[in-house]
Amino acid sequence: MAKILLVDDDTELTELLSELLSLEGFEVQIACNGEEALAKIDESYDIVLLDIMMPVLNGIETLKRLRQNFTTPVLMLTARGDEIDRVLGLELGADDYLPKPFNDRELVARIKAILRRSVLNKSASSEEETPFEERKAIEFAGLTLYPGRQQVMYQGQDLELTGTEFALLCVLIKHPGEVLSRELLSLEALGKNLTSFDRSIDMHMSNLRKKLPTRPDDFPWFKTLRGRGYILLTD
Repeated sequence: MAKILLVDDDTELTELLSELLSLEGFEVQIACNGEEALAKIDESYDIVLLDIMMPVLNGIETLKRLRQNFTTPVLMLTARGDEIDRVLGLELGADDYLPKPFNDRELVARIKAILRRSVLNKSASSEEETPFEERKAIEFAGLTLYPGRQQVMYQGQDLELTGTEFALLCVLIKHPGEVLSRELLSLEALGKNLTSFDRSIDMHMSNLRKKLPTRPDDFPWFKTLRGRGYILLTD
């Protein structure tokens, strides 16, 4: 059973969502503001649903502090049309956003999509690698990706990618030298169709570029092809 931390100061909404998500088989814990969320968050949560407009500590500041210690997937709940907050959330490491008011079925679908690509194997992350895990590892230009625990290592250092960033890197590495459209990347890595004016892929790519080290061959990792998509450079 996936465990959700729902962070919103709207008590009526949190009660309704808690009941809905419980019926869908999720375990739901509630926090009424950012400070309460930060006090509750730990590695046991599989996803955080985080409202932006809250008293005491807003969602943007909460996300910023959360990302200092946790890579737990975060779905931001934003006011419809508030593009600035959505962009800031994605820049700070949110996995996706959903504008209010939203359809219950869409919320559940988004949560399940994020969980599918961001499965947190907590026991594996604390265990030593097994030969089987090593065989499953993906290597490219000095990077070693472990899909089972969604971890990327470079020279012994964990790059601490979010689940979405890891999924995006996996898709690109499986298709080196190929132009991948933003639409394809959205489907494969984010689990959703790309909509008009959706900048999620671009923001996640920007975050990924910042976290990746300098390549041994000094090539850039990716090239942006305007109007076409992204390509993982091979030489």
